[in-house]
Amino acid sequence: MTIKINKHIAGYEVVKPEEEVAAKILAAEEKEARSSAKVIRMTEKIMRPEGMESLEGSTYKIKTPLDDHAMYVTINDIILNQGTVHEQRRPFEIFINSKNMDHFQWIVALTRLMSAVFRKGGDVTFLAEELQAVFDPKGGYFKPGGKFMPSIIAEIGDVIAHHMQKIGLLEKEELTEQQLLILNQKRAEAESVEPETTTSTAGEEVGYPASATLCNKCHTKAVVVMDNCATCLSCGYSKCG
Repeated sequence: MTIKINKHIAGYEVVKPEEEVAAKILAAEEKEARSSAKVIRMTEKIMRPEGMESLEGSTYKIKTPLDDHAMYVTINDIILNQGTVHEQRRPFEIFINSKNMDHFQWIVALTRLMSAVFRKGGDVTFLAEELQAVFDPKGGYFKPGGKFMPSIIAEIGDVIAHHMQKIGLLEKEELTEQQLLILNQKRAEAESVEPETTTSTAGEEVGYPASATLCNKCHTKAVVVMDNCATCLSCGYSKCG
């Protein structure tokens, strides 16, 4: 059978019969493995696994300039379909501990609500976004590193977002090598002009010029004017594109 080709040929590849057979066998095995796997999905009936007195998790420290006592946020995870192609790790419960008893009531309420949402299943990533949008009417504060936090609740949301990125539920926005190179060059230029660094509300140096302003994207006090263009030295955001 003759086939007429009207378009320009950019490239070609010869598939050997044995390679074609091997590819079909591999595809069939993968399909069989997926169909035979017992998939466990999160529902409102998911409980702590039987025979497991402990869950894997992480504890994060929150120290704000608004309080003498630190907060410790512990997020425990449950692993679904462990050892299969459908393995997934997701938050199951959260605990917040602090010596400051002024926060006791809302901490207990918040942790119970969030734990209930985690166990309900579905997409729980919205929790981090909603908490990060909470603003304190008395004003926020800067974390060490220059990042602005509009409230303590927002920093708890930031911790949850970091944990979800760590376990793969959220994708972390990372700069490419070329973007990092450009940022490092701009930062070196800014430091040569103004070597002073900004300080957080806790009095710690954060490594950005003292004249830097707040970035609307990453909320870090790292925006400087370079070549008549405002550029963030933390995330790379620029009004000039």
